[in-house]
Order: sequence, then structure tokens, then C-alpha cells
Amino acid sequence: MIAKIICYALSGLEGVPVEVEADVNKGVPSYEMVGLPDTAVKESKERVRSALKNSGLLFPMNRITINFAPADLKKEGAAFDLAIAVSLLKASEQLLGADVKDIVFLGELALTGDIRPVAGLLPILISAKSHGYTRFIIPAANAEEARYLGGAEIYPASSLSEVVGHLVGMRPIPPLELKEFVPGRHKTGTADLKYVKGQPVARRALEIAVAGGHNMLMSGPPGTGKTMLARCLPTVMPDLSFEEALEITKIHSVAGVLGEEGIVSERPFRTPHHTATTVSMCGGGNRIVHPGEISLAHGGVLFLDELPEYKRSTLEALRQPLEDGCITISRAGGSFTYPARFMLCASMNPCPCGNYGSADRVCTCTPAEIRRYRRKISGPLLDRIDLQVEVDNITYDDLTSSEVREDSAAVQKRVNEARRIQRVRFEGSSIHTNAEMGEKEIQEFCVLTREGDKILRDAFERMELSARARARIIKVARTIADLDSSEQIMPKHVFEAVSYRLFDKV
Repeated sequence: MIAKIICYALSGLEGVPVEVEADVNKGVPSYEMVGLPDTAVKESKERVRSALKNSGLLFPMNRITINFAPADLKKEGAAFDLAIAVSLLKASEQLLGADVKDIVFLGELALTGDIRPVAGLLPILISAKSHGYTRFIIPAANAEEARYLGGAEIYPASSLSEVVGHLVGMRPIPPLELKEFVPGRHKTGTADLKYVKGQPVARRALEIAVAGGHNMLMSGPPGTGKTMLARCLPTVMPDLSFEEALEITKIHSVAGVLGEEGIVSERPFRTPHHTATTVSMCGGGNRIVHPGEISLAHGGVLFLDELPEYKRSTLEALRQPLEDGCITISRAGGSFTYPARFMLCASMNPCPCGNYGSADRVCTCTPAEIRRYRRKISGPLLDRIDLQVEVDNITYDDLTSSEVREDSAAVQKRVNEARRIQRVRFEGSSIHTNAEMGEKEIQEFCVLTREGDKILRDAFERMELSARARARIIKVARTIADLDSSEQIMPKHVFEAVSYRLFDKV
């Protein structure tokens, strides 16, 4: 007898339907798998055999053939275990009368018959739902991840015997109840702008960067608060919308780093160490292609502390994702595209000793050492960083001052208003922030006054700016105008935007 069960494979962030066919016939007992299964799928034979026996079910001692269709798609991982077990039970007539049509089965089996969680469940459910499937049996451990998917009947099972009892109608599994998404609040602790001493320029640049989604680089001596400022970024960023949360959760689910809540409710803040490889930063792998740090930071912040200490090849790999907002990873097994629209925040010392340009410290580096140090960061990469800010030493009076400083909540209110203006401006398009504007949008929404254009022209010629740097200055000026609730970009907005091109002036 032949049985057909629906399962799903994962290709990047998209689910691909796979039909698991089981043929149980008389003959010499054997077990064959066809349809490009990988090692993990082939090893399911022993997992399924033990799971059936330990669940009080029979493993058919016949000639068994398992086929995975489409045959030209590589089948990877252990998520097919449950579908294989159900197909064998159906083909061996142990599920007589059970309705398995149009049910998607997902789960890895333990030898005891327990069902273990699988990675990438949410993107699979979303893809299957778009293909018309509305009934799913999933691991109970993945239940929280699936609670936010409406318009579907999802049954969480913790064991194979539970699945069998549900299918034959003896012990129906109650469907998951839908859960309403509530944006998470960043746990501030010491990460709040009210604890930052001094640094008014850096604070202002941070607000502009978040308001427009711009990339930011802070340069200054050690101990001036660069890392502390960076860690305040999540506290001033806008709350996640449900659509953004789903997209980010899909990436984290595929990577297998999703928390117990089942959904990412706060904007990511990723801080990879400077020893990170290019593959860990961009994504990849030998057998299964996983998203990298830049994709895990999608919708949030990628913070690179001590930027020149990263490998140059790793930094250069960021150039294309910073422009396109996505990354395509090509391997022999295929190409996979992951979102990578993140805000880059980086920090660095101005020289090897850290004191170059300091107002009260003496630099001991030679000009050659300073040039060599700064050349670790290429011009094209710096060109893609909109705000380049100098963070100088703070005085003892700044540290002991009792002045009440503006907290992150107050800054977030202005950021939210600036983002609201941008949502209205770009309504109906795929653009969300000023930083994403192309040349068409710049010409439409960023018209400069005659005086503002003269300021930009002078800066372009004197600082020898590139066309990309000019466009980014205009976009920053547009964000500054939004923070001022100004429809027009005034000369003062252009002047301030130009002042944030630190490395173009040295």
C-alpha cells in the first residue's frame, strides 16, 4: 500500500513542500530511501523504527521504499521524521480511517517516540499557509513560535503516540490559541542616555542616526564612552511592528537562536567579536547555509567595536549588504538570499595609542603608524557610513556634574515622530527610512535651497567627496530636517550633515 504525507523543507527563508511517499509491499524486508536525502534524513530509519516500537506501534517488516518529491531538491535535517513515521503507519494500515490529507507534519523523533523541536518552523508555517495549507502538527516545543500565526489550525504534539491518538480520533489534541503580539521593552539598566556623561555631539549624532536609519562611526580615545553610547541605541529605536517582528523571527528561527518567547519582540543588537570570520559575519556553511551576524541584526543594530581590528576581508564583505539591504550566499547546493537591512554602528580609536587629536592627551604614534592604522578601513566602506563622529575625552567636572540629562525615552519620542513623518512620505513604497532612499527619492523629497546647495558644493570640492558621500549627506540633512519638523531642508541642516563627515576632513 502507498501512503502520501505532506512535509516541508527549508530553502533559505522559504519553505518548499515535500511529499513523503511510503510504499510497503510484500517481499524480502528492506528499507530504501530515494529523493536526495542527506545523512540526517537517511539516519531517520533507526529513529523511526525505535520510535514506533517504543510507542506501542509496529514497524512493518516488509519491503519499504520512502520517496521524497520533488526528487531534485536536496532534503536536509531531521524535520521529516514525523512525516516518515506517519506515512509508514498509514501504508501499513495502522491508521485506518485517519484523515491525513492536507495536514503538514513536522518534527524530529527521539528513540522513545518523543517529538523534538525543529529549526526554521515559523518560515515553514508561513510558506505552507501561503500555499493553501491550514492544518499543521508540530512539536510541542515549537508551540510558542507558532502562536502568532493566524488563520491556521496548529496542533502541538509532544510524542508520536499523541499524534496517532489525534489522527484516529481517540485523544484529539487541542489547537493552539492565537497570541497577540506585544512589542518588547528594552531592559535599560545602565544602557540609558541619561547615564552618558558629556558628549553632546555624539548624543546628537546617535539621535539622527536612529531617526533616519543611518550608519554611524565613533572615533575617539579609549574610555570616552563610545561603547556605552552604542549600547544605548536599542533604547531609542522605535518599537517593532508585528510585520517586522515576524520577518526578524524567521531569520532567528532558521539560525536556531530563537528564545523561549517564540518571537523576537525587541530590535536585535548584535556585537560580534573582532575575531569573527567572514562566513560567521555574512552567513554560510558547508552543509546547511545559515544566516550570519548581518542577517541576525536585520531590523536592528550591528555594533562593531574597535573597527580596525576586524579582518579587512570581513569588513569589505559588508559593503554590498550596506547598499542592498540583503545578501545572497552562493554555494554548490544553490543560492540563498537573506535580509540584511541593519544599522551599522562602529567605534574605533583615532590611532594605535588612541590619543591622536585629543585636546588633553599626547599622541605617541608616528604619522606612518597613524596612516597604516586608518588604512585598515577602506575608503569605499567609510563612504557608506553616513555619520562619522569624533568623541573626545570628558572632564572630571562632567563626571561629577549633577545636571539632569535627557533620558532615552525623551529621545525616542522625537525619533518616533521623525519615523512617522518618513512613513507618510514613503507610503506605498518599499522604503521605510531616509537612509534607504535612492536617487529618484532624493530628487523628489530632498530639494535644497540655493544657499544649502552652495554649502554642499563647497564641501564637495574642498573635501573631495564622492557622489555617494554627497547623496548620503543629503539624506542625513533630510533626517535632521524631519527632527526639526521642517518640510524644507534648510542651510543649517545641510551644514550640520556635512560636519559629520569626520574622515573626509583629514
